[in-house]
Amino acid sequence: MSGVILFESLKDAFWDTLFIIPVLFLTFLLIEVVEFYFFDKVSSYVKRSGAYAPLLGALAASFPQCGFSVIASVLYIRGFITKGALLAVYLSTSDEAVPVLLSMPGQAELVLPVILLKILIGVSAGYAFDFFFGQKTLPQNGGMDVSARGCCEHALEGKDKKDLILHPVVHTFTISTFIFAISVLINILISLFGSAEALGGLLMSGSPMQPLMAALFGLIPNCAISVALIMLYAKGSIAFCSLISGLCANSGLGIWVILTKNKNRKDSLFIVSSLFLISVFAGMVLYFALKFTG
Repeated sequence: MSGVILFESLKDAFWDTLFIIPVLFLTFLLIEVVEFYFFDKVSSYVKRSGAYAPLLGALAASFPQCGFSVIASVLYIRGFITKGALLAVYLSTSDEAVPVLLSMPGQAELVLPVILLKILIGVSAGYAFDFFFGQKTLPQNGGMDVSARGCCEHALEGKDKKDLILHPVVHTFTISTFIFAISVLINILISLFGSAEALGGLLMSGSPMQPLMAALFGLIPNCAISVALIMLYAKGSIAFCSLISGLCANSGLGIWVILTKNKNRKDSLFIVSSLFLISVFAGMVLYFALKFTG
């Protein structure tokens, strides 16, 4: 790799990131205010919603925030919601996708289709899952020590008003760093391969297998993954069906909580495997739908 490619990649990534920082901060600030005043109430409603939990959970998770999938995992482990409700939350979770899309020129119109598709997939899968596998929950254990923390080690319970400013600042810095690093990497790869289309060929763009790879990538419990998926789509290296597949599988830190805090390992693996298969199925259905209608 030549120094020119590295310099140009760094320069383009720097300016691209610099211009979206103000929008990111304002978006995260608004999200923090809503989350501060309504997060606990929404969590309580989902906890007590019974048969409506998949619907309410999916709607709540679709709002861009950094911790509802964690809360849903905690509620599941404590025996308050079903597997279907948990999967509805995971599949609908927006994580960083919405703020990043809103901050990127020319991508904001994608926000509503992404949110609506993920809600549809989450609600459908959640109710179908409970119908076929029953609405059993784990034995309730309200005293279980499960730390409810989101990204940036952000407390999800017992918040302080200082978080109204502090967390948006920290979150903006963290996501901007991810965007810059991922942009540099993608720019370098595009330069080395000659075009975004050539890079897309390496990533199996245009193949029904790409949603599978995107979903596998999405299972990594880190908010940088949703950023990477958005950046790859914006650069034209992955298809829309793969973006949806990857974002459905990417449920933030919720997967980490289930895998590390749920004492029933088989149950945890069943949930994660189901999340992966549903995400792949949704991506492939969307792939063939777009192929035969477009």
